[in-house]
Amino acid sequence: MSHVVELRCVACGKTYPSRGGAETCSACGMLGILDVVYDLDAAGAQLSRSALAENGDRSHWRYLPLLPVERPALIPPLSVGWTPLYTYRRGSARIADELGVAALHVKDDGRNPTASLKDRASAIGVVKAREVNAAVIAGASTGNAASSLAGMAASVWLPTVIFVPRRAPKAKIAQLLVFGATVVKVDGTYDEAYDLCMAAVAHYGWYNRCAAVNPYLVEGK
Repeated sequence: MSHVVELRCVACGKTYPSRGGAETCSACGMLGILDVVYDLDAAGAQLSRSALAENGDRSHWRYLPLLPVERPALIPPLSVGWTPLYTYRRGSARIADELGVAALHVKDDGRNPTASLKDRASAIGVVKAREVNAAVIAGASTGNAASSLAGMAASVWLPTVIFVPRRAPKAKIAQLLVFGATVVKVDGTYDEAYDLCMAAVAHYGWYNRCAAVNPYLVEGK
């Protein structure tokens, strides 16, 4: 059960139903990014210290009460999160000494399924797409977000369309194709690829994974 109460514009405070399909604030446009608002009391009741200690889930889904998931059964089977956190302290690690910090903490999200922190957001995006019975999930990217989406969607056989700009690395495009994504190579910049993706999403009714407008993706991060 999700503890999401509503979506709220960070600019003007206008609220929207969490299941209404809103992406940005109708009053503020693209500047009106929507923030996911939770019932923190209800979520906190499920995330006590003892409950977390007894939770054997070693992925970011262990924090499900603070994630915008309505139907946990639709979560992709790939393990995301629970990656190592390394600490390098001054006096015992050269990098901390060189940076002049008491301690440097490094999160190794290269352990995620597609070797990127983007898997955290893509996992949420795929769940939300499946919750609304989307036939296709689409996004625009030049790199890790694209491969992350393609890999995560492939794990649940969800068709994916990725828009990439002219400068996208060939190796990254190959990775998308290996995951089975449909790749649309745009003869232009990332902004042009993004605009074409947005137009296609609006025209075909695909689920939008673009982080600039999807309010749920940041919750996975």
